[in-house]
Amino acid sequence: MNKNILILANSDGGLYNFRKELIEKLVGDGNSVFVAVPFGERKEDLKALGCTLVDLKLTRRGTNPIEDLKLLISFRKIIKKVSPFIVLTYTIKPNIYGGLACQMCKVPYVSNVTGLGTAVENPGLLQKLTLFLYKLGLRKSKKVFFQNSENQKFMLENKIVVGEQELLPGSGVNLSRYPVQEYPESDMTEFVFVARIMKEKGIDQYLEAATYIKNKYPNTKFHICGACDNVSYREKLDKMQSDGIVIYHGRVKDMLSVYKNVHCTVHPTYYPEGLSNVLLESSACARPIITTNRPGCREVIDDGVNGFIVNQKDSKDLIEKIEKFLSLSWEERKNMGLRGRAKVEKDFDRKIVIEKYCKEIYSVDC
Repeated sequence: MNKNILILANSDGGLYNFRKELIEKLVGDGNSVFVAVPFGERKEDLKALGCTLVDLKLTRRGTNPIEDLKLLISFRKIIKKVSPFIVLTYTIKPNIYGGLACQMCKVPYVSNVTGLGTAVENPGLLQKLTLFLYKLGLRKSKKVFFQNSENQKFMLENKIVVGEQELLPGSGVNLSRYPVQEYPESDMTEFVFVARIMKEKGIDQYLEAATYIKNKYPNTKFHICGACDNVSYREKLDKMQSDGIVIYHGRVKDMLSVYKNVHCTVHPTYYPEGLSNVLLESSACARPIITTNRPGCREVIDDGVNGFIVNQKDSKDLIEKIEKFLSLSWEERKNMGLRGRAKVEKDFDRKIVIEKYCKEIYSVDC
């Protein structure tokens, strides 16, 4: 097509990990793809896909109105300079301020609600303000994509989205990139927690469960993969690692090497996410999952079929489900993982997401 396409996002890592195939498709179709994102560890990987990168100054969790106004101005300048025929926005701030900038510049845009976030999930003044801004940012969107039906229902019932909208299977999962892994044959049963180290991701419940289970069942290992910016959590992880309770790997680029050696992924999150990529990738690798009964997680799990559901913020329930998993035979655990793989093959192939995006992008009247 030889047209300019602009993508606005808040993380180069998330963009590369979950939109890589879409970018490859758009570049392969002959488009010039521009990506405005804060530069991080995936900067060179994105360039290698054939993108032109624009360094974006964005604070993901800040609520400073002056900084947000600067962000709106930055988005407007970028759009004016790139002159795209369509803009794709991901996550809250690009959806809101990128959407407003697109309206100012009269450029079509497609928004993706990758999760409501704590600002929307928790009632109060901040929720009202965020919803008001969301309504402004999304009102002229060509299409608003949602990653789970409960987020979609919430935004429609509150009349935040009034135009075209559609449900996606999250970000989908690249089934080739995450192929079935042979189930480990070992006397040691290994679990993994994969997420940023923060309270809402259920790290406290995981650490409590690891402490109890490790003492009762010595032939277990509890891995933790994810960035930790919180000093107190980092000190706690270091202490528990020195005590032999957990193994902390930090941020891991190649998660396939981790999934290959573990028996089960534990994701006790109560963070308001769109749809958990951790669960999709684990399931694609044929690993059983233990996760919470909440939007963004329950879509991937069938309780007792490809894993177990636990109550939110409930360490006791998590311990019981881990013990239940430990009571299964090797064959039962393996079959759980294979059923998870079959589920993501049927419902969560990333090709579905790419097809829906291309339909919207190439229907623009240039």
